[in-house]
Amino acid sequence: MAITTMHHRYGLSGWFFSFCFSLALRVLVVCAQGQLQHRVSHSHWTRGTATWYGDPEGDGSTGGACGYGSLVDVKPLRARVGAVGPILFKKGEGCGACYKVKCLDEAICTRRAVTVIITDECPGCPSDRTHFDLSGAAFGHMAIAGENGQLRNRGEIPVIYRRTPCKYPGKNVAFHVNEGSTNYWLSLLVEFEDGDGDIGSMHIKEAGSTEWLVMNHLWGANWNIIGGPLKGPFSVKLSTLSTGRTLSARDVIPSNWSPKATYTSRLNFFS
Repeated sequence: MAITTMHHRYGLSGWFFSFCFSLALRVLVVCAQGQLQHRVSHSHWTRGTATWYGDPEGDGSTGGACGYGSLVDVKPLRARVGAVGPILFKKGEGCGACYKVKCLDEAICTRRAVTVIITDECPGCPSDRTHFDLSGAAFGHMAIAGENGQLRNRGEIPVIYRRTPCKYPGKNVAFHVNEGSTNYWLSLLVEFEDGDGDIGSMHIKEAGSTEWLVMNHLWGANWNIIGGPLKGPFSVKLSTLSTGRTLSARDVIPSNWSPKATYTSRLNFFS
């Protein structure tokens, strides 16, 4: 009887150990699958549509609804600009984000994706689906050799797209002081932001102060603050919309700042 009881105890213990091990293994597998799915989702291609505007081999709009002005006509933005509908424009907070866009028609398109930077809003674009209105050069870049014109003749085409980090080699984040700025109304435009590219919030700190003052989203990629008199030099802190990453540029705008001037920091998200 004693021997039987001992075997029974060991059998129950073994079963309990096996059950716990199996349960733990299942939890690990589920967690691992969840993490894998999370990673994959960041690189997931999503369906959309695309058209083109401007000159057939042109750089797209002059300026645009984000407020980048003549920057869209020169490298690194040149020929890589794109307008988007409301879903990605996000009332201007989507400005500066970068996307890879790929044509789905294998008969006329390569497998190569074109990388575009959001600099404009597409007037009249559908609000119920994602739509890109690319520069003529960016749109034609998706075609196989010699078929650029034929692809543009298609008009609207189905595409797939995904977010991609913005990269501005050799560039640091810069702050353009918009025309009309004064010591009581200061407006800034952010340029060459690596990584997420978009802006979720901006703060400014005056000379000799420890307080970060909230700037308001004005329009496009432009932010402003009303107060004063505001005293420079100014430090600027920005946070991205997508991931909330923060960058602070100390005394980047000098005390003798002037409207329409651009002041470059020593920082960027990839530096």
